[in-house]
Amino acid sequence: MQPHSYVALVTIAALLTYVWMMIRVGQARGKSGIAAPAMTGDPALERAIRVHYNTLEWLPTFLVSLWLFAIYWNDLIAAGLGVVWIVGRIVYALGYYADPGKREMGFMIQMGATAVLLFGALGRIVWTLAVVGA
Repeated sequence: MQPHSYVALVTIAALLTYVWMMIRVGQARGKSGIAAPAMTGDPALERAIRVHYNTLEWLPTFLVSLWLFAIYWNDLIAAGLGVVWIVGRIVYALGYYADPGKREMGFMIQMGATAVLLFGALGRIVWTLAVVGA
C-alpha cells in the first residue's frame, strides 16, 4: 500500500492554513472589541470571519478530492495540486482582508485546483469501474 506521505503533509498544511485564518478572526475580535458570539459591527472582523467560513466550506470538497486523486492517480501530483489550493486560499484571504473585491484571483486558483482533483478522481474511478470492473 502506498503511504501517501506527500498528500498527508499537504493535508496538514491545509489545516494549518485554516488555523491561521482562525487566529486572524481572534485578532480581529481583539482589535475591534467585539466579543463572541457577535459577528458584525466591524468590517475587518466581518471579512476575517467570511474568509474563515468560506475556507471551512471548501475544505470537505478539497480534502476528499485530494485523497481520492492520490489513491486513484498519483500522490505527488495530488500533493502539487493541493499546494496550489493552499496558495489560492492564501491569495484569496489576503485579497479579501484588504478589499472583498480583490478575492477573485485566489478563489479561481483554489477552485481550479479543486476541480482538477475532483473530476480527475471521478474520471479515474469511472474508468476503473468500466475497464477493470472493480
